[in-house]
Parts: sequence; C-alpha cells; structure tokens
Amino acid sequence: MTRVAVMGSGSWGTAFGMVLADAGSDVTMWARESSLADVMNRDHVNPAYHPGILLPESLRATGDVSEALDGAEIVVLAIPSQTLRDNLSAWRPLLPNESTLVSLMKGIELGTTLRMSQVMAEVAQVGDDRVAVVSGPNLAREIAQRQPAATTVACADESAAKRLQDACTTGYFRPYWTTDMIGTEIGGSVKNVIALANGMAVGMGFGENSQASLITRGLVEMTRLGIALGAEAETFLGLAGIGDLIATCSSGLSRNRTFGENLGRGLTVDETIAATKQTCEGVKSCQSILDLARKHGVDVPITEQVVNVVHHGMPPADMLQAFMSRETKAEGID
Repeated sequence: MTRVAVMGSGSWGTAFGMVLADAGSDVTMWARESSLADVMNRDHVNPAYHPGILLPESLRATGDVSEALDGAEIVVLAIPSQTLRDNLSAWRPLLPNESTLVSLMKGIELGTTLRMSQVMAEVAQVGDDRVAVVSGPNLAREIAQRQPAATTVACADESAAKRLQDACTTGYFRPYWTTDMIGTEIGGSVKNVIALANGMAVGMGFGENSQASLITRGLVEMTRLGIALGAEAETFLGLAGIGDLIATCSSGLSRNRTFGENLGRGLTVDETIAATKQTCEGVKSCQSILDLARKHGVDVPITEQVVNVVHHGMPPADMLQAFMSRETKAEGID
C-alpha cells in the first residue's frame, strides 16, 4: 500500500486525497487548522470545502506537518501556488528521502516566472525524476462526488509517471501519463487566465460566439507559449490543454470563471475577492504568465488585457474592445 501525504485540505486537495484513498493508498492529509483535521477525522467530512460529501474512512487528517509527512512515498502539494516556496522551504527537512513530490498547483511564481515543478525541484533540491504534476479538467466538487473524470499525470521520468498513474486510478478517475511537464503546467496555468477573460464576457452578457472565440484564441495563446518553452504541441490538444480549458471556462464551479463574471458585472477586484473567499490562481498568476511570455518574446494578447483589468484598473469592456481592435492576420499559432 502506497503511503501518501496530501499537504493541503482545500477543495482540490481534499478531492484528490479522496481519489488516492479510493485507489487504495494510505492517505494522511495535512490541514493548516487542527480543528478542521479533528472534524474530518471525527465526522469524515470537510465542511469548509465539501459539505455533505463523506470522505473515505481510511483518509486521515492532521494539523501536524511531521505526522503527515512521516514515511510518505508520495507527497502531494495542494496549496496556493504563491505560497509554495515558503511552505516547502519549511517542510524540506521533514521530506522523506526518495519521495515523489506531486504538484496540484496551477500557477507561475511571481518574480521568478518559474513553474511550480521548477520551484519544487529548486527548494527541495531534488531531480526532475522526483517531481510530478497532475492537471486536467478536474473540477473538485464533481470529483468529490465521484463523477467520472480524466486527467494528465506528468513526470520527466516515465516510470515515475506510471507509478503515480497507478496510485490515483479508480473506477471514476482515469489518469493518462506523459513526460511533457512543461506543456502540462503551462496548460494548467494559462487556462485560468483565459477563464477570467471568458467570465468577464459572460458577466457582460455576451453569448456563445464570444465565448467560443475567446476559448479558441486562448488555446492558441497557451500553445504558443508552451512551444516556446519546449512543450509538445499535442499536449495542448489533450486533457491538460483543451480539456482543462473547456471545463474552467464553461463551468459555474470554476473559481476563475466566476471571478471574471463578477468583474464583468461591475464588481471591483477587491469586491470580487471578498465575494469569492477562495484562491483564484488566474488573478495571482496572470502577471507572472505575462512576464514569462515577454521574456521569451511570445505574444499573449488575452493575458495582457486580463492583467490590465486585474492589476491596472481597466474596465472589462475596454479589455474586450482592445482585443477586438487588434490588427487582423492569418489564423495559426505563429
């Protein structure tokens, strides 16, 4: 039985912990608040994120980092992306030797423009063969309800990717493996920004044509950036690319789309943050994604306009107008 530590008891961390437990792993989940861990152990529910959904009785929770990490063969990191460096630096002395570190995070680090796997490898001082990523159309609430879903598990080491695949395969959760870490992470990060833009369009009352156009050009944008960084183009036609993009842009369960809708309806960024009360990775990472694209000379017009709205006070209507007034050109990713 594989021993797994899930570091983070938020919406996606809890859902993925359920998947791992249902797949037969021995799962201990770390919760920042010990009181939440006590409730999870006593009542087998996470009332903060998945009220009414029973957790597997085999899933244990703790507020003690050392207890969670003790003997873990797989360490799943399910915390806000911009907190990764500080948290992992504190946890590093407790990480078991040879454990595989798995990222559920979908962001690019501010300042460094590093992907989460790069931050993990740097801070934990481990090789690429010990760092993996899970990313796909995985709305946490639906997975917690055990609705059928698929995902991508990525690791530079094929055997490690396949071991992780085995550890999270259930009757309702189907993972596919790849060695394309770059494409998997860029897809997971950029789709949040496109979902913000799509949500703004919805909030302003625009229909399916507008949304389909944004989603399609968003796919071009993420593919263009990914290829410039060394990703495989076909990754963006899979679960970590178009699959995750469709789910995040289309679902009312998506934090990023919901955040964008509130902006489109006229709420300010601060008012929207107060209303959602959850981490919205697109808001956190849009600037770092734009910085990464500029560093590599990649044109990302949707991301650029989202940054203007979120960080520079541009009205969403002006964002769409700026995008629509760009010079026309041939369709393609070049």
